[in-house]
Amino acid sequence: MSAQDPLETIQTVGEACRQALLDAEDVASLQAARQEVLGRKGRFVALTDLIKTAPKERKGQVGQAVNGLKKELAELVEQRQGELGVSAATGGVSSIDVTLPGTAPAVGALHPLTKIERHLVRVLASLGFEVTEGPEIEDEFHNFEALNIPSHHPARDESENFYLRGLPHLLRSQTSTVQIRTMEAESPPIRVCAPGRVFRPDTVDATHHYMFHQVEGLAVDRGITMADLKTTLLIFFKALFGDDVELRLRPSFFPFTEPSAEVDVHFGEKGWVEIGGCGMVDPNVFRSVGIDPDEWTGFAFGLGIERLAMRQFAVPDIRYFTENDVRFLKQLD
Repeated sequence: MSAQDPLETIQTVGEACRQALLDAEDVASLQAARQEVLGRKGRFVALTDLIKTAPKERKGQVGQAVNGLKKELAELVEQRQGELGVSAATGGVSSIDVTLPGTAPAVGALHPLTKIERHLVRVLASLGFEVTEGPEIEDEFHNFEALNIPSHHPARDESENFYLRGLPHLLRSQTSTVQIRTMEAESPPIRVCAPGRVFRPDTVDATHHYMFHQVEGLAVDRGITMADLKTTLLIFFKALFGDDVELRLRPSFFPFTEPSAEVDVHFGEKGWVEIGGCGMVDPNVFRSVGIDPDEWTGFAFGLGIERLAMRQFAVPDIRYFTENDVRFLKQLD
């Protein structure tokens, strides 16, 4: 070996460094070998000087060899640490006590909106409502026309909906669209509930969002009255909030129900809180889906799931549900 050849010097020093690391029999000796090889005063430091003293035309070749050796030695140290790690504190005997209880891994949980939606569906199922779903992208017939909302109605304005550019479709603004699709596909009697997301371009604040969740209920049969509707809602809210819950229906107007009412629930010191809307299915809605309003009657209601969740979990701001802050979500587990 020529002492003047930097590549041969690198090879020789490299072999000695490798052997020193491979000869280490425990973590302590490996640490000492690492310090001897790669420490501030170790063998490898002298090799970096070869780059400076190498001929100009060979500096790149020498530098590449030095850097390659350094990477190789660092990887060898990690490999040896892995091989000797078990014996670091126990002299080669595993430190795991297999007789101790295992450590359970952290697992996820259902989102609070998913929890309350499933609870609502279970309660409605116990009242005889079957669960059904519909598309979130709707046409104007199912979202408006069949629900007795004419073309000149302000609810159809572009500023009130998420229309799809270039298409006669929009993101549904209410789960009432599922009522129409159900009545198109099935003959009375009908009793269904439809949970799902709806979209409206509302300004986001503590109580409003452009995307939220509703659960829709529909019952169609002979002789159904407002008394059936109020009784169903009362049983439903008692199952949610207890037997002492207070419910009231305030006269209101919706194009697809007549008569219509707002649904309020009394929450102690908070007073009356609006939860949703309800009413008797308008005869024009029945006609749009081919059901004879002289033979059949029905009621429908739509409830905001976020509002129910905010009351049940004492959440002051609707935005908490979509910010995905794990600290908040864990509080509601």
